[in-house]
Amino acid sequence: MSARASLVLAPVARLLAAALLIGGCTKEEPSSEALGTADERTLQKLRQEVDRVNQGGRQAHGPEATRGAPNAQLAGLAAGLEEAAPRQLGVPEGNATVHVDSVAVKLTGLESSHSAKGSGKMSVTTEELFLRVQFVTQNVGPKPVTLDLESATVVDAQGASYALARDAQVLAGTRPLRRTWAPEERADIILLFELPPPALREGALHLIMQGTGGEVRIPLR
Repeated sequence: MSARASLVLAPVARLLAAALLIGGCTKEEPSSEALGTADERTLQKLRQEVDRVNQGGRQAHGPEATRGAPNAQLAGLAAGLEEAAPRQLGVPEGNATVHVDSVAVKLTGLESSHSAKGSGKMSVTTEELFLRVQFVTQNVGPKPVTLDLESATVVDAQGASYALARDAQVLAGTRPLRRTWAPEERADIILLFELPPPALREGALHLIMQGTGGEVRIPLR
Protein backbone atom coordinates (compact mmCIF):
# COMPACT_ATOMS: atom_id res chain seq x y z
CA MET A 1 0.00 0.00 0.00
CA SER A 2 1.34 3.44 -0.90
CA ALA A 3 1.91 6.14 1.73
CA ARG A 4 -0.98 8.13 0.31
CA ALA A 5 -3.36 5.16 0.57
CA SER A 6 -2.20 4.51 4.12
CA LEU A 7 -3.28 8.01 5.12
CA VAL A 8 -6.71 7.53 3.59
CA LEU A 9 -7.32 4.31 5.49
CA ALA A 10 -5.89 5.49 8.82
CA PRO A 11 -8.33 5.80 11.73
CA VAL A 12 -7.45 9.42 12.36
CA ALA A 13 -9.67 12.04 10.73
CA ARG A 14 -7.17 13.42 8.26
CA LEU A 15 -6.03 12.39 4.80
CA LEU A 16 -4.42 13.71 1.65
CA ALA A 17 -7.09 15.41 -0.43
CA ALA A 18 -5.69 13.91 -3.60
CA ALA A 19 -6.22 10.39 -2.27
CA LEU A 20 -9.99 10.22 -2.86
CA LEU A 21 -11.97 12.30 -5.37
CA ILE A 22 -15.68 11.66 -5.73
CA GLY A 23 -16.39 10.86 -9.35
CA GLY A 24 -12.78 9.93 -10.08
CA CYS A 25 -11.47 6.43 -10.57
CA THR A 26 -8.36 4.39 -9.85
CA LYS A 27 -7.31 0.88 -10.78
CA GLU A 28 -8.78 -0.37 -7.52
CA GLU A 29 -12.09 1.54 -7.71
CA PRO A 30 -14.89 1.57 -10.32
CA SER A 31 -15.53 4.70 -12.36
CA SER A 32 -18.47 6.94 -11.53
CA GLU A 33 -20.40 5.40 -14.45
CA ALA A 34 -20.16 1.99 -12.77
CA LEU A 35 -21.66 3.10 -9.48
CA GLY A 36 -25.13 1.78 -8.76
CA THR A 37 -28.13 3.80 -7.69
CA ALA A 38 -27.51 3.02 -4.02
CA ASP A 39 -23.96 4.33 -4.19
CA GLU A 40 -25.12 7.46 -5.98
CA ARG A 41 -27.58 8.12 -3.15
CA THR A 42 -24.77 7.54 -0.64
CA LEU A 43 -22.49 10.04 -2.37
CA GLN A 44 -25.29 12.60 -2.40
CA LYS A 45 -25.73 12.14 1.35
CA LEU A 46 -21.99 12.50 1.84
CA ARG A 47 -21.94 15.81 -0.02
CA GLN A 48 -24.77 17.06 2.20
CA GLU A 49 -22.80 15.92 5.26
CA VAL A 50 -19.69 17.73 4.03
CA ASP A 51 -21.68 20.95 3.63
CA ARG A 52 -22.96 20.61 7.21
CA VAL A 53 -19.48 19.90 8.60
CA ASN A 54 -18.05 22.87 6.70
CA GLN A 55 -20.51 25.09 8.55
CA GLY A 56 -18.95 24.01 11.86
CA GLY A 57 -21.09 20.98 12.68
CA ARG A 58 -19.78 17.67 13.97
CA GLN A 59 -19.58 14.87 11.44
CA ALA A 60 -22.21 12.15 11.84
CA HIS A 61 -20.94 8.68 12.66
CA GLY A 62 -24.16 6.66 12.38
CA PRO A 63 -24.74 3.84 9.89
CA GLU A 64 -26.47 6.16 7.39
CA ALA A 65 -23.23 8.15 7.06
CA THR A 66 -21.23 5.14 5.88
CA ARG A 67 -23.71 2.77 4.24
CA GLY A 68 -23.13 1.91 0.61
CA ALA A 69 -19.46 2.75 0.01
CA PRO A 70 -16.18 1.68 1.65
CA ASN A 71 -14.30 4.43 3.52
CA ALA A 72 -17.34 6.64 2.95
CA GLN A 73 -16.66 9.15 5.73
CA LEU A 74 -13.13 9.86 4.53
CA ALA A 75 -14.28 9.97 0.92
CA GLY A 76 -16.95 12.47 1.85
CA LEU A 77 -14.51 14.81 3.54
CA ALA A 78 -12.07 14.55 0.65
CA ALA A 79 -14.82 15.26 -1.87
CA GLY A 80 -15.72 18.49 -0.10
CA LEU A 81 -12.24 19.96 0.11
CA GLU A 82 -12.46 22.01 -3.07
CA GLU A 83 -15.71 23.57 -1.84
CA ALA A 84 -14.52 24.21 1.73
CA ALA A 85 -13.09 27.70 1.39
CA PRO A 86 -11.12 29.03 4.38
CA ARG A 87 -13.08 31.34 6.66
CA GLN A 88 -11.40 34.65 7.43
CA LEU A 89 -11.58 35.61 11.12
CA GLY A 90 -11.18 39.15 12.36
CA VAL A 91 -8.27 39.99 14.64
CA PRO A 92 -9.17 41.31 18.11
CA GLU A 93 -9.80 44.99 18.66
CA GLY A 94 -6.67 46.73 19.83
CA ASN A 95 -4.39 43.96 18.60
CA ALA A 96 -1.42 45.34 20.50
CA THR A 97 2.17 44.43 19.65
CA VAL A 98 3.71 42.14 22.26
CA HIS A 99 7.32 41.18 22.87
CA VAL A 100 8.78 37.70 23.24
CA ASP A 101 12.26 38.47 24.52
CA SER A 102 13.41 41.16 22.06
CA VAL A 103 11.17 39.95 19.22
CA ALA A 104 8.15 42.19 18.60
CA VAL A 105 5.09 40.19 17.55
CA LYS A 106 2.01 41.60 15.77
CA LEU A 107 -0.97 39.47 14.75
CA THR A 108 -1.82 40.03 11.06
CA GLY A 109 -4.36 37.35 10.14
CA LEU A 110 -6.55 34.48 11.30
CA GLU A 111 -8.52 31.93 9.33
CA SER A 112 -10.17 28.58 9.91
CA SER A 113 -10.67 25.68 7.51
CA HIS A 114 -11.18 21.95 7.40
CA SER A 115 -8.18 21.65 5.10
CA ALA A 116 -4.64 22.99 4.88
CA LYS A 117 -3.04 23.18 1.46
CA GLY A 118 0.60 23.33 0.49
CA SER A 119 2.15 24.97 -2.53
CA GLY A 120 1.43 21.97 -4.75
CA LYS A 121 -1.59 19.67 -5.01
CA MET A 122 -1.12 18.12 -1.59
CA SER A 123 -3.48 19.01 1.23
CA VAL A 124 -4.54 17.59 4.58
CA THR A 125 -8.02 17.68 6.11
CA THR A 126 -9.61 17.19 9.51
CA GLU A 127 -13.07 16.67 11.01
CA GLU A 128 -12.14 19.47 13.41
CA LEU A 129 -10.86 22.87 12.23
CA PHE A 130 -7.39 24.11 11.41
CA LEU A 131 -6.74 27.55 12.87
CA ARG A 132 -4.16 29.41 10.78
CA VAL A 133 -2.41 32.13 12.80
CA GLN A 134 -0.24 34.63 10.91
CA PHE A 135 1.88 37.32 12.51
CA VAL A 136 4.80 39.55 11.66
CA THR A 137 7.90 39.60 13.85
CA GLN A 138 10.92 41.87 14.22
CA ASN A 139 13.93 41.70 16.49
CA VAL A 140 14.04 45.15 18.10
CA GLY A 141 17.02 44.32 20.31
CA PRO A 142 20.74 44.91 19.72
CA LYS A 143 21.67 41.20 19.60
CA PRO A 144 20.50 38.10 17.71
CA VAL A 145 17.76 36.19 19.50
CA THR A 146 16.53 32.61 19.04
CA LEU A 147 12.96 31.43 19.67
CA ASP A 148 11.60 27.90 19.49
CA LEU A 149 8.09 28.15 18.01
CA GLU A 150 7.62 24.39 18.41
CA SER A 151 6.30 25.03 21.91
CA ALA A 152 3.59 27.50 20.82
CA THR A 153 0.05 26.54 21.85
CA VAL A 154 -3.48 27.90 21.63
CA VAL A 155 -5.58 27.98 24.82
CA ASP A 156 -9.38 28.26 24.70
CA ALA A 157 -11.85 29.85 27.12
CA GLN A 158 -12.12 26.63 29.17
CA GLY A 159 -8.35 26.35 29.56
CA ALA A 160 -7.90 23.50 27.07
CA SER A 161 -4.55 23.68 25.27
CA TYR A 162 -3.92 22.79 21.61
CA ALA A 163 -0.45 22.12 20.25
CA LEU A 164 0.68 22.69 16.68
CA ALA A 165 -0.99 20.49 14.06
CA ARG A 166 2.29 18.95 12.92
CA ASP A 167 1.21 17.48 9.59
CA ALA A 168 -0.54 20.72 8.57
CA GLN A 169 2.40 22.77 9.84
CA VAL A 170 4.87 20.81 7.72
CA LEU A 171 2.65 21.18 4.67
CA ALA A 172 1.46 24.79 4.94
CA GLY A 173 3.17 26.54 7.84
CA THR A 174 6.50 28.15 8.71
CA ARG A 175 9.54 25.88 8.78
CA PRO A 176 11.89 25.53 10.56
CA LEU A 177 10.25 26.39 13.87
CA ARG A 178 13.47 27.10 15.76
CA ARG A 179 14.58 30.43 14.32
CA THR A 180 17.19 33.09 15.01
CA TRP A 181 16.47 36.76 14.28
CA ALA A 182 19.37 39.12 13.60
CA PRO A 183 19.03 42.68 14.94
CA GLU A 184 16.19 44.46 13.08
CA GLU A 185 15.34 41.30 11.10
CA ARG A 186 11.68 40.92 10.16
CA ALA A 187 9.85 37.68 9.36
CA ASP A 188 6.27 36.61 8.65
CA ILE A 189 5.28 33.52 10.63
CA ILE A 190 2.41 31.08 10.02
CA LEU A 191 1.38 28.56 12.69
CA LEU A 192 -1.43 26.00 12.35
CA PHE A 193 -3.41 24.43 15.18
CA GLU A 194 -6.23 21.87 15.18
CA LEU A 195 -9.25 22.83 17.30
CA PRO A 196 -12.83 21.59 17.73
CA PRO A 197 -15.32 24.05 16.15
CA PRO A 198 -16.88 25.05 19.51
CA ALA A 199 -13.49 26.39 20.67
CA LEU A 200 -13.70 29.05 17.95
CA ARG A 201 -17.24 30.04 18.91
CA GLU A 202 -17.21 29.96 22.69
CA GLY A 203 -15.20 32.81 24.14
CA ALA A 204 -11.58 33.86 24.19
CA LEU A 205 -8.60 32.24 22.50
CA HIS A 206 -4.96 33.03 23.23
CA LEU A 207 -1.73 32.11 21.46
CA ILE A 208 0.93 31.19 24.03
CA MET A 209 4.58 31.67 23.11
CA GLN A 210 7.59 30.91 25.31
CA GLY A 211 10.46 33.33 25.92
CA THR A 212 13.35 33.22 28.36
CA GLY A 213 11.26 35.29 30.77
CA GLY A 214 8.29 32.93 30.66
CA GLU A 215 5.15 32.63 28.58
CA VAL A 216 3.63 35.46 26.55
CA ARG A 217 -0.12 35.46 25.81
CA ILE A 218 -1.40 36.96 22.57
CA PRO A 219 -5.21 37.41 22.29
CA LEU A 220 -6.72 35.82 19.19
CA ARG A 221 -10.47 36.04 19.86
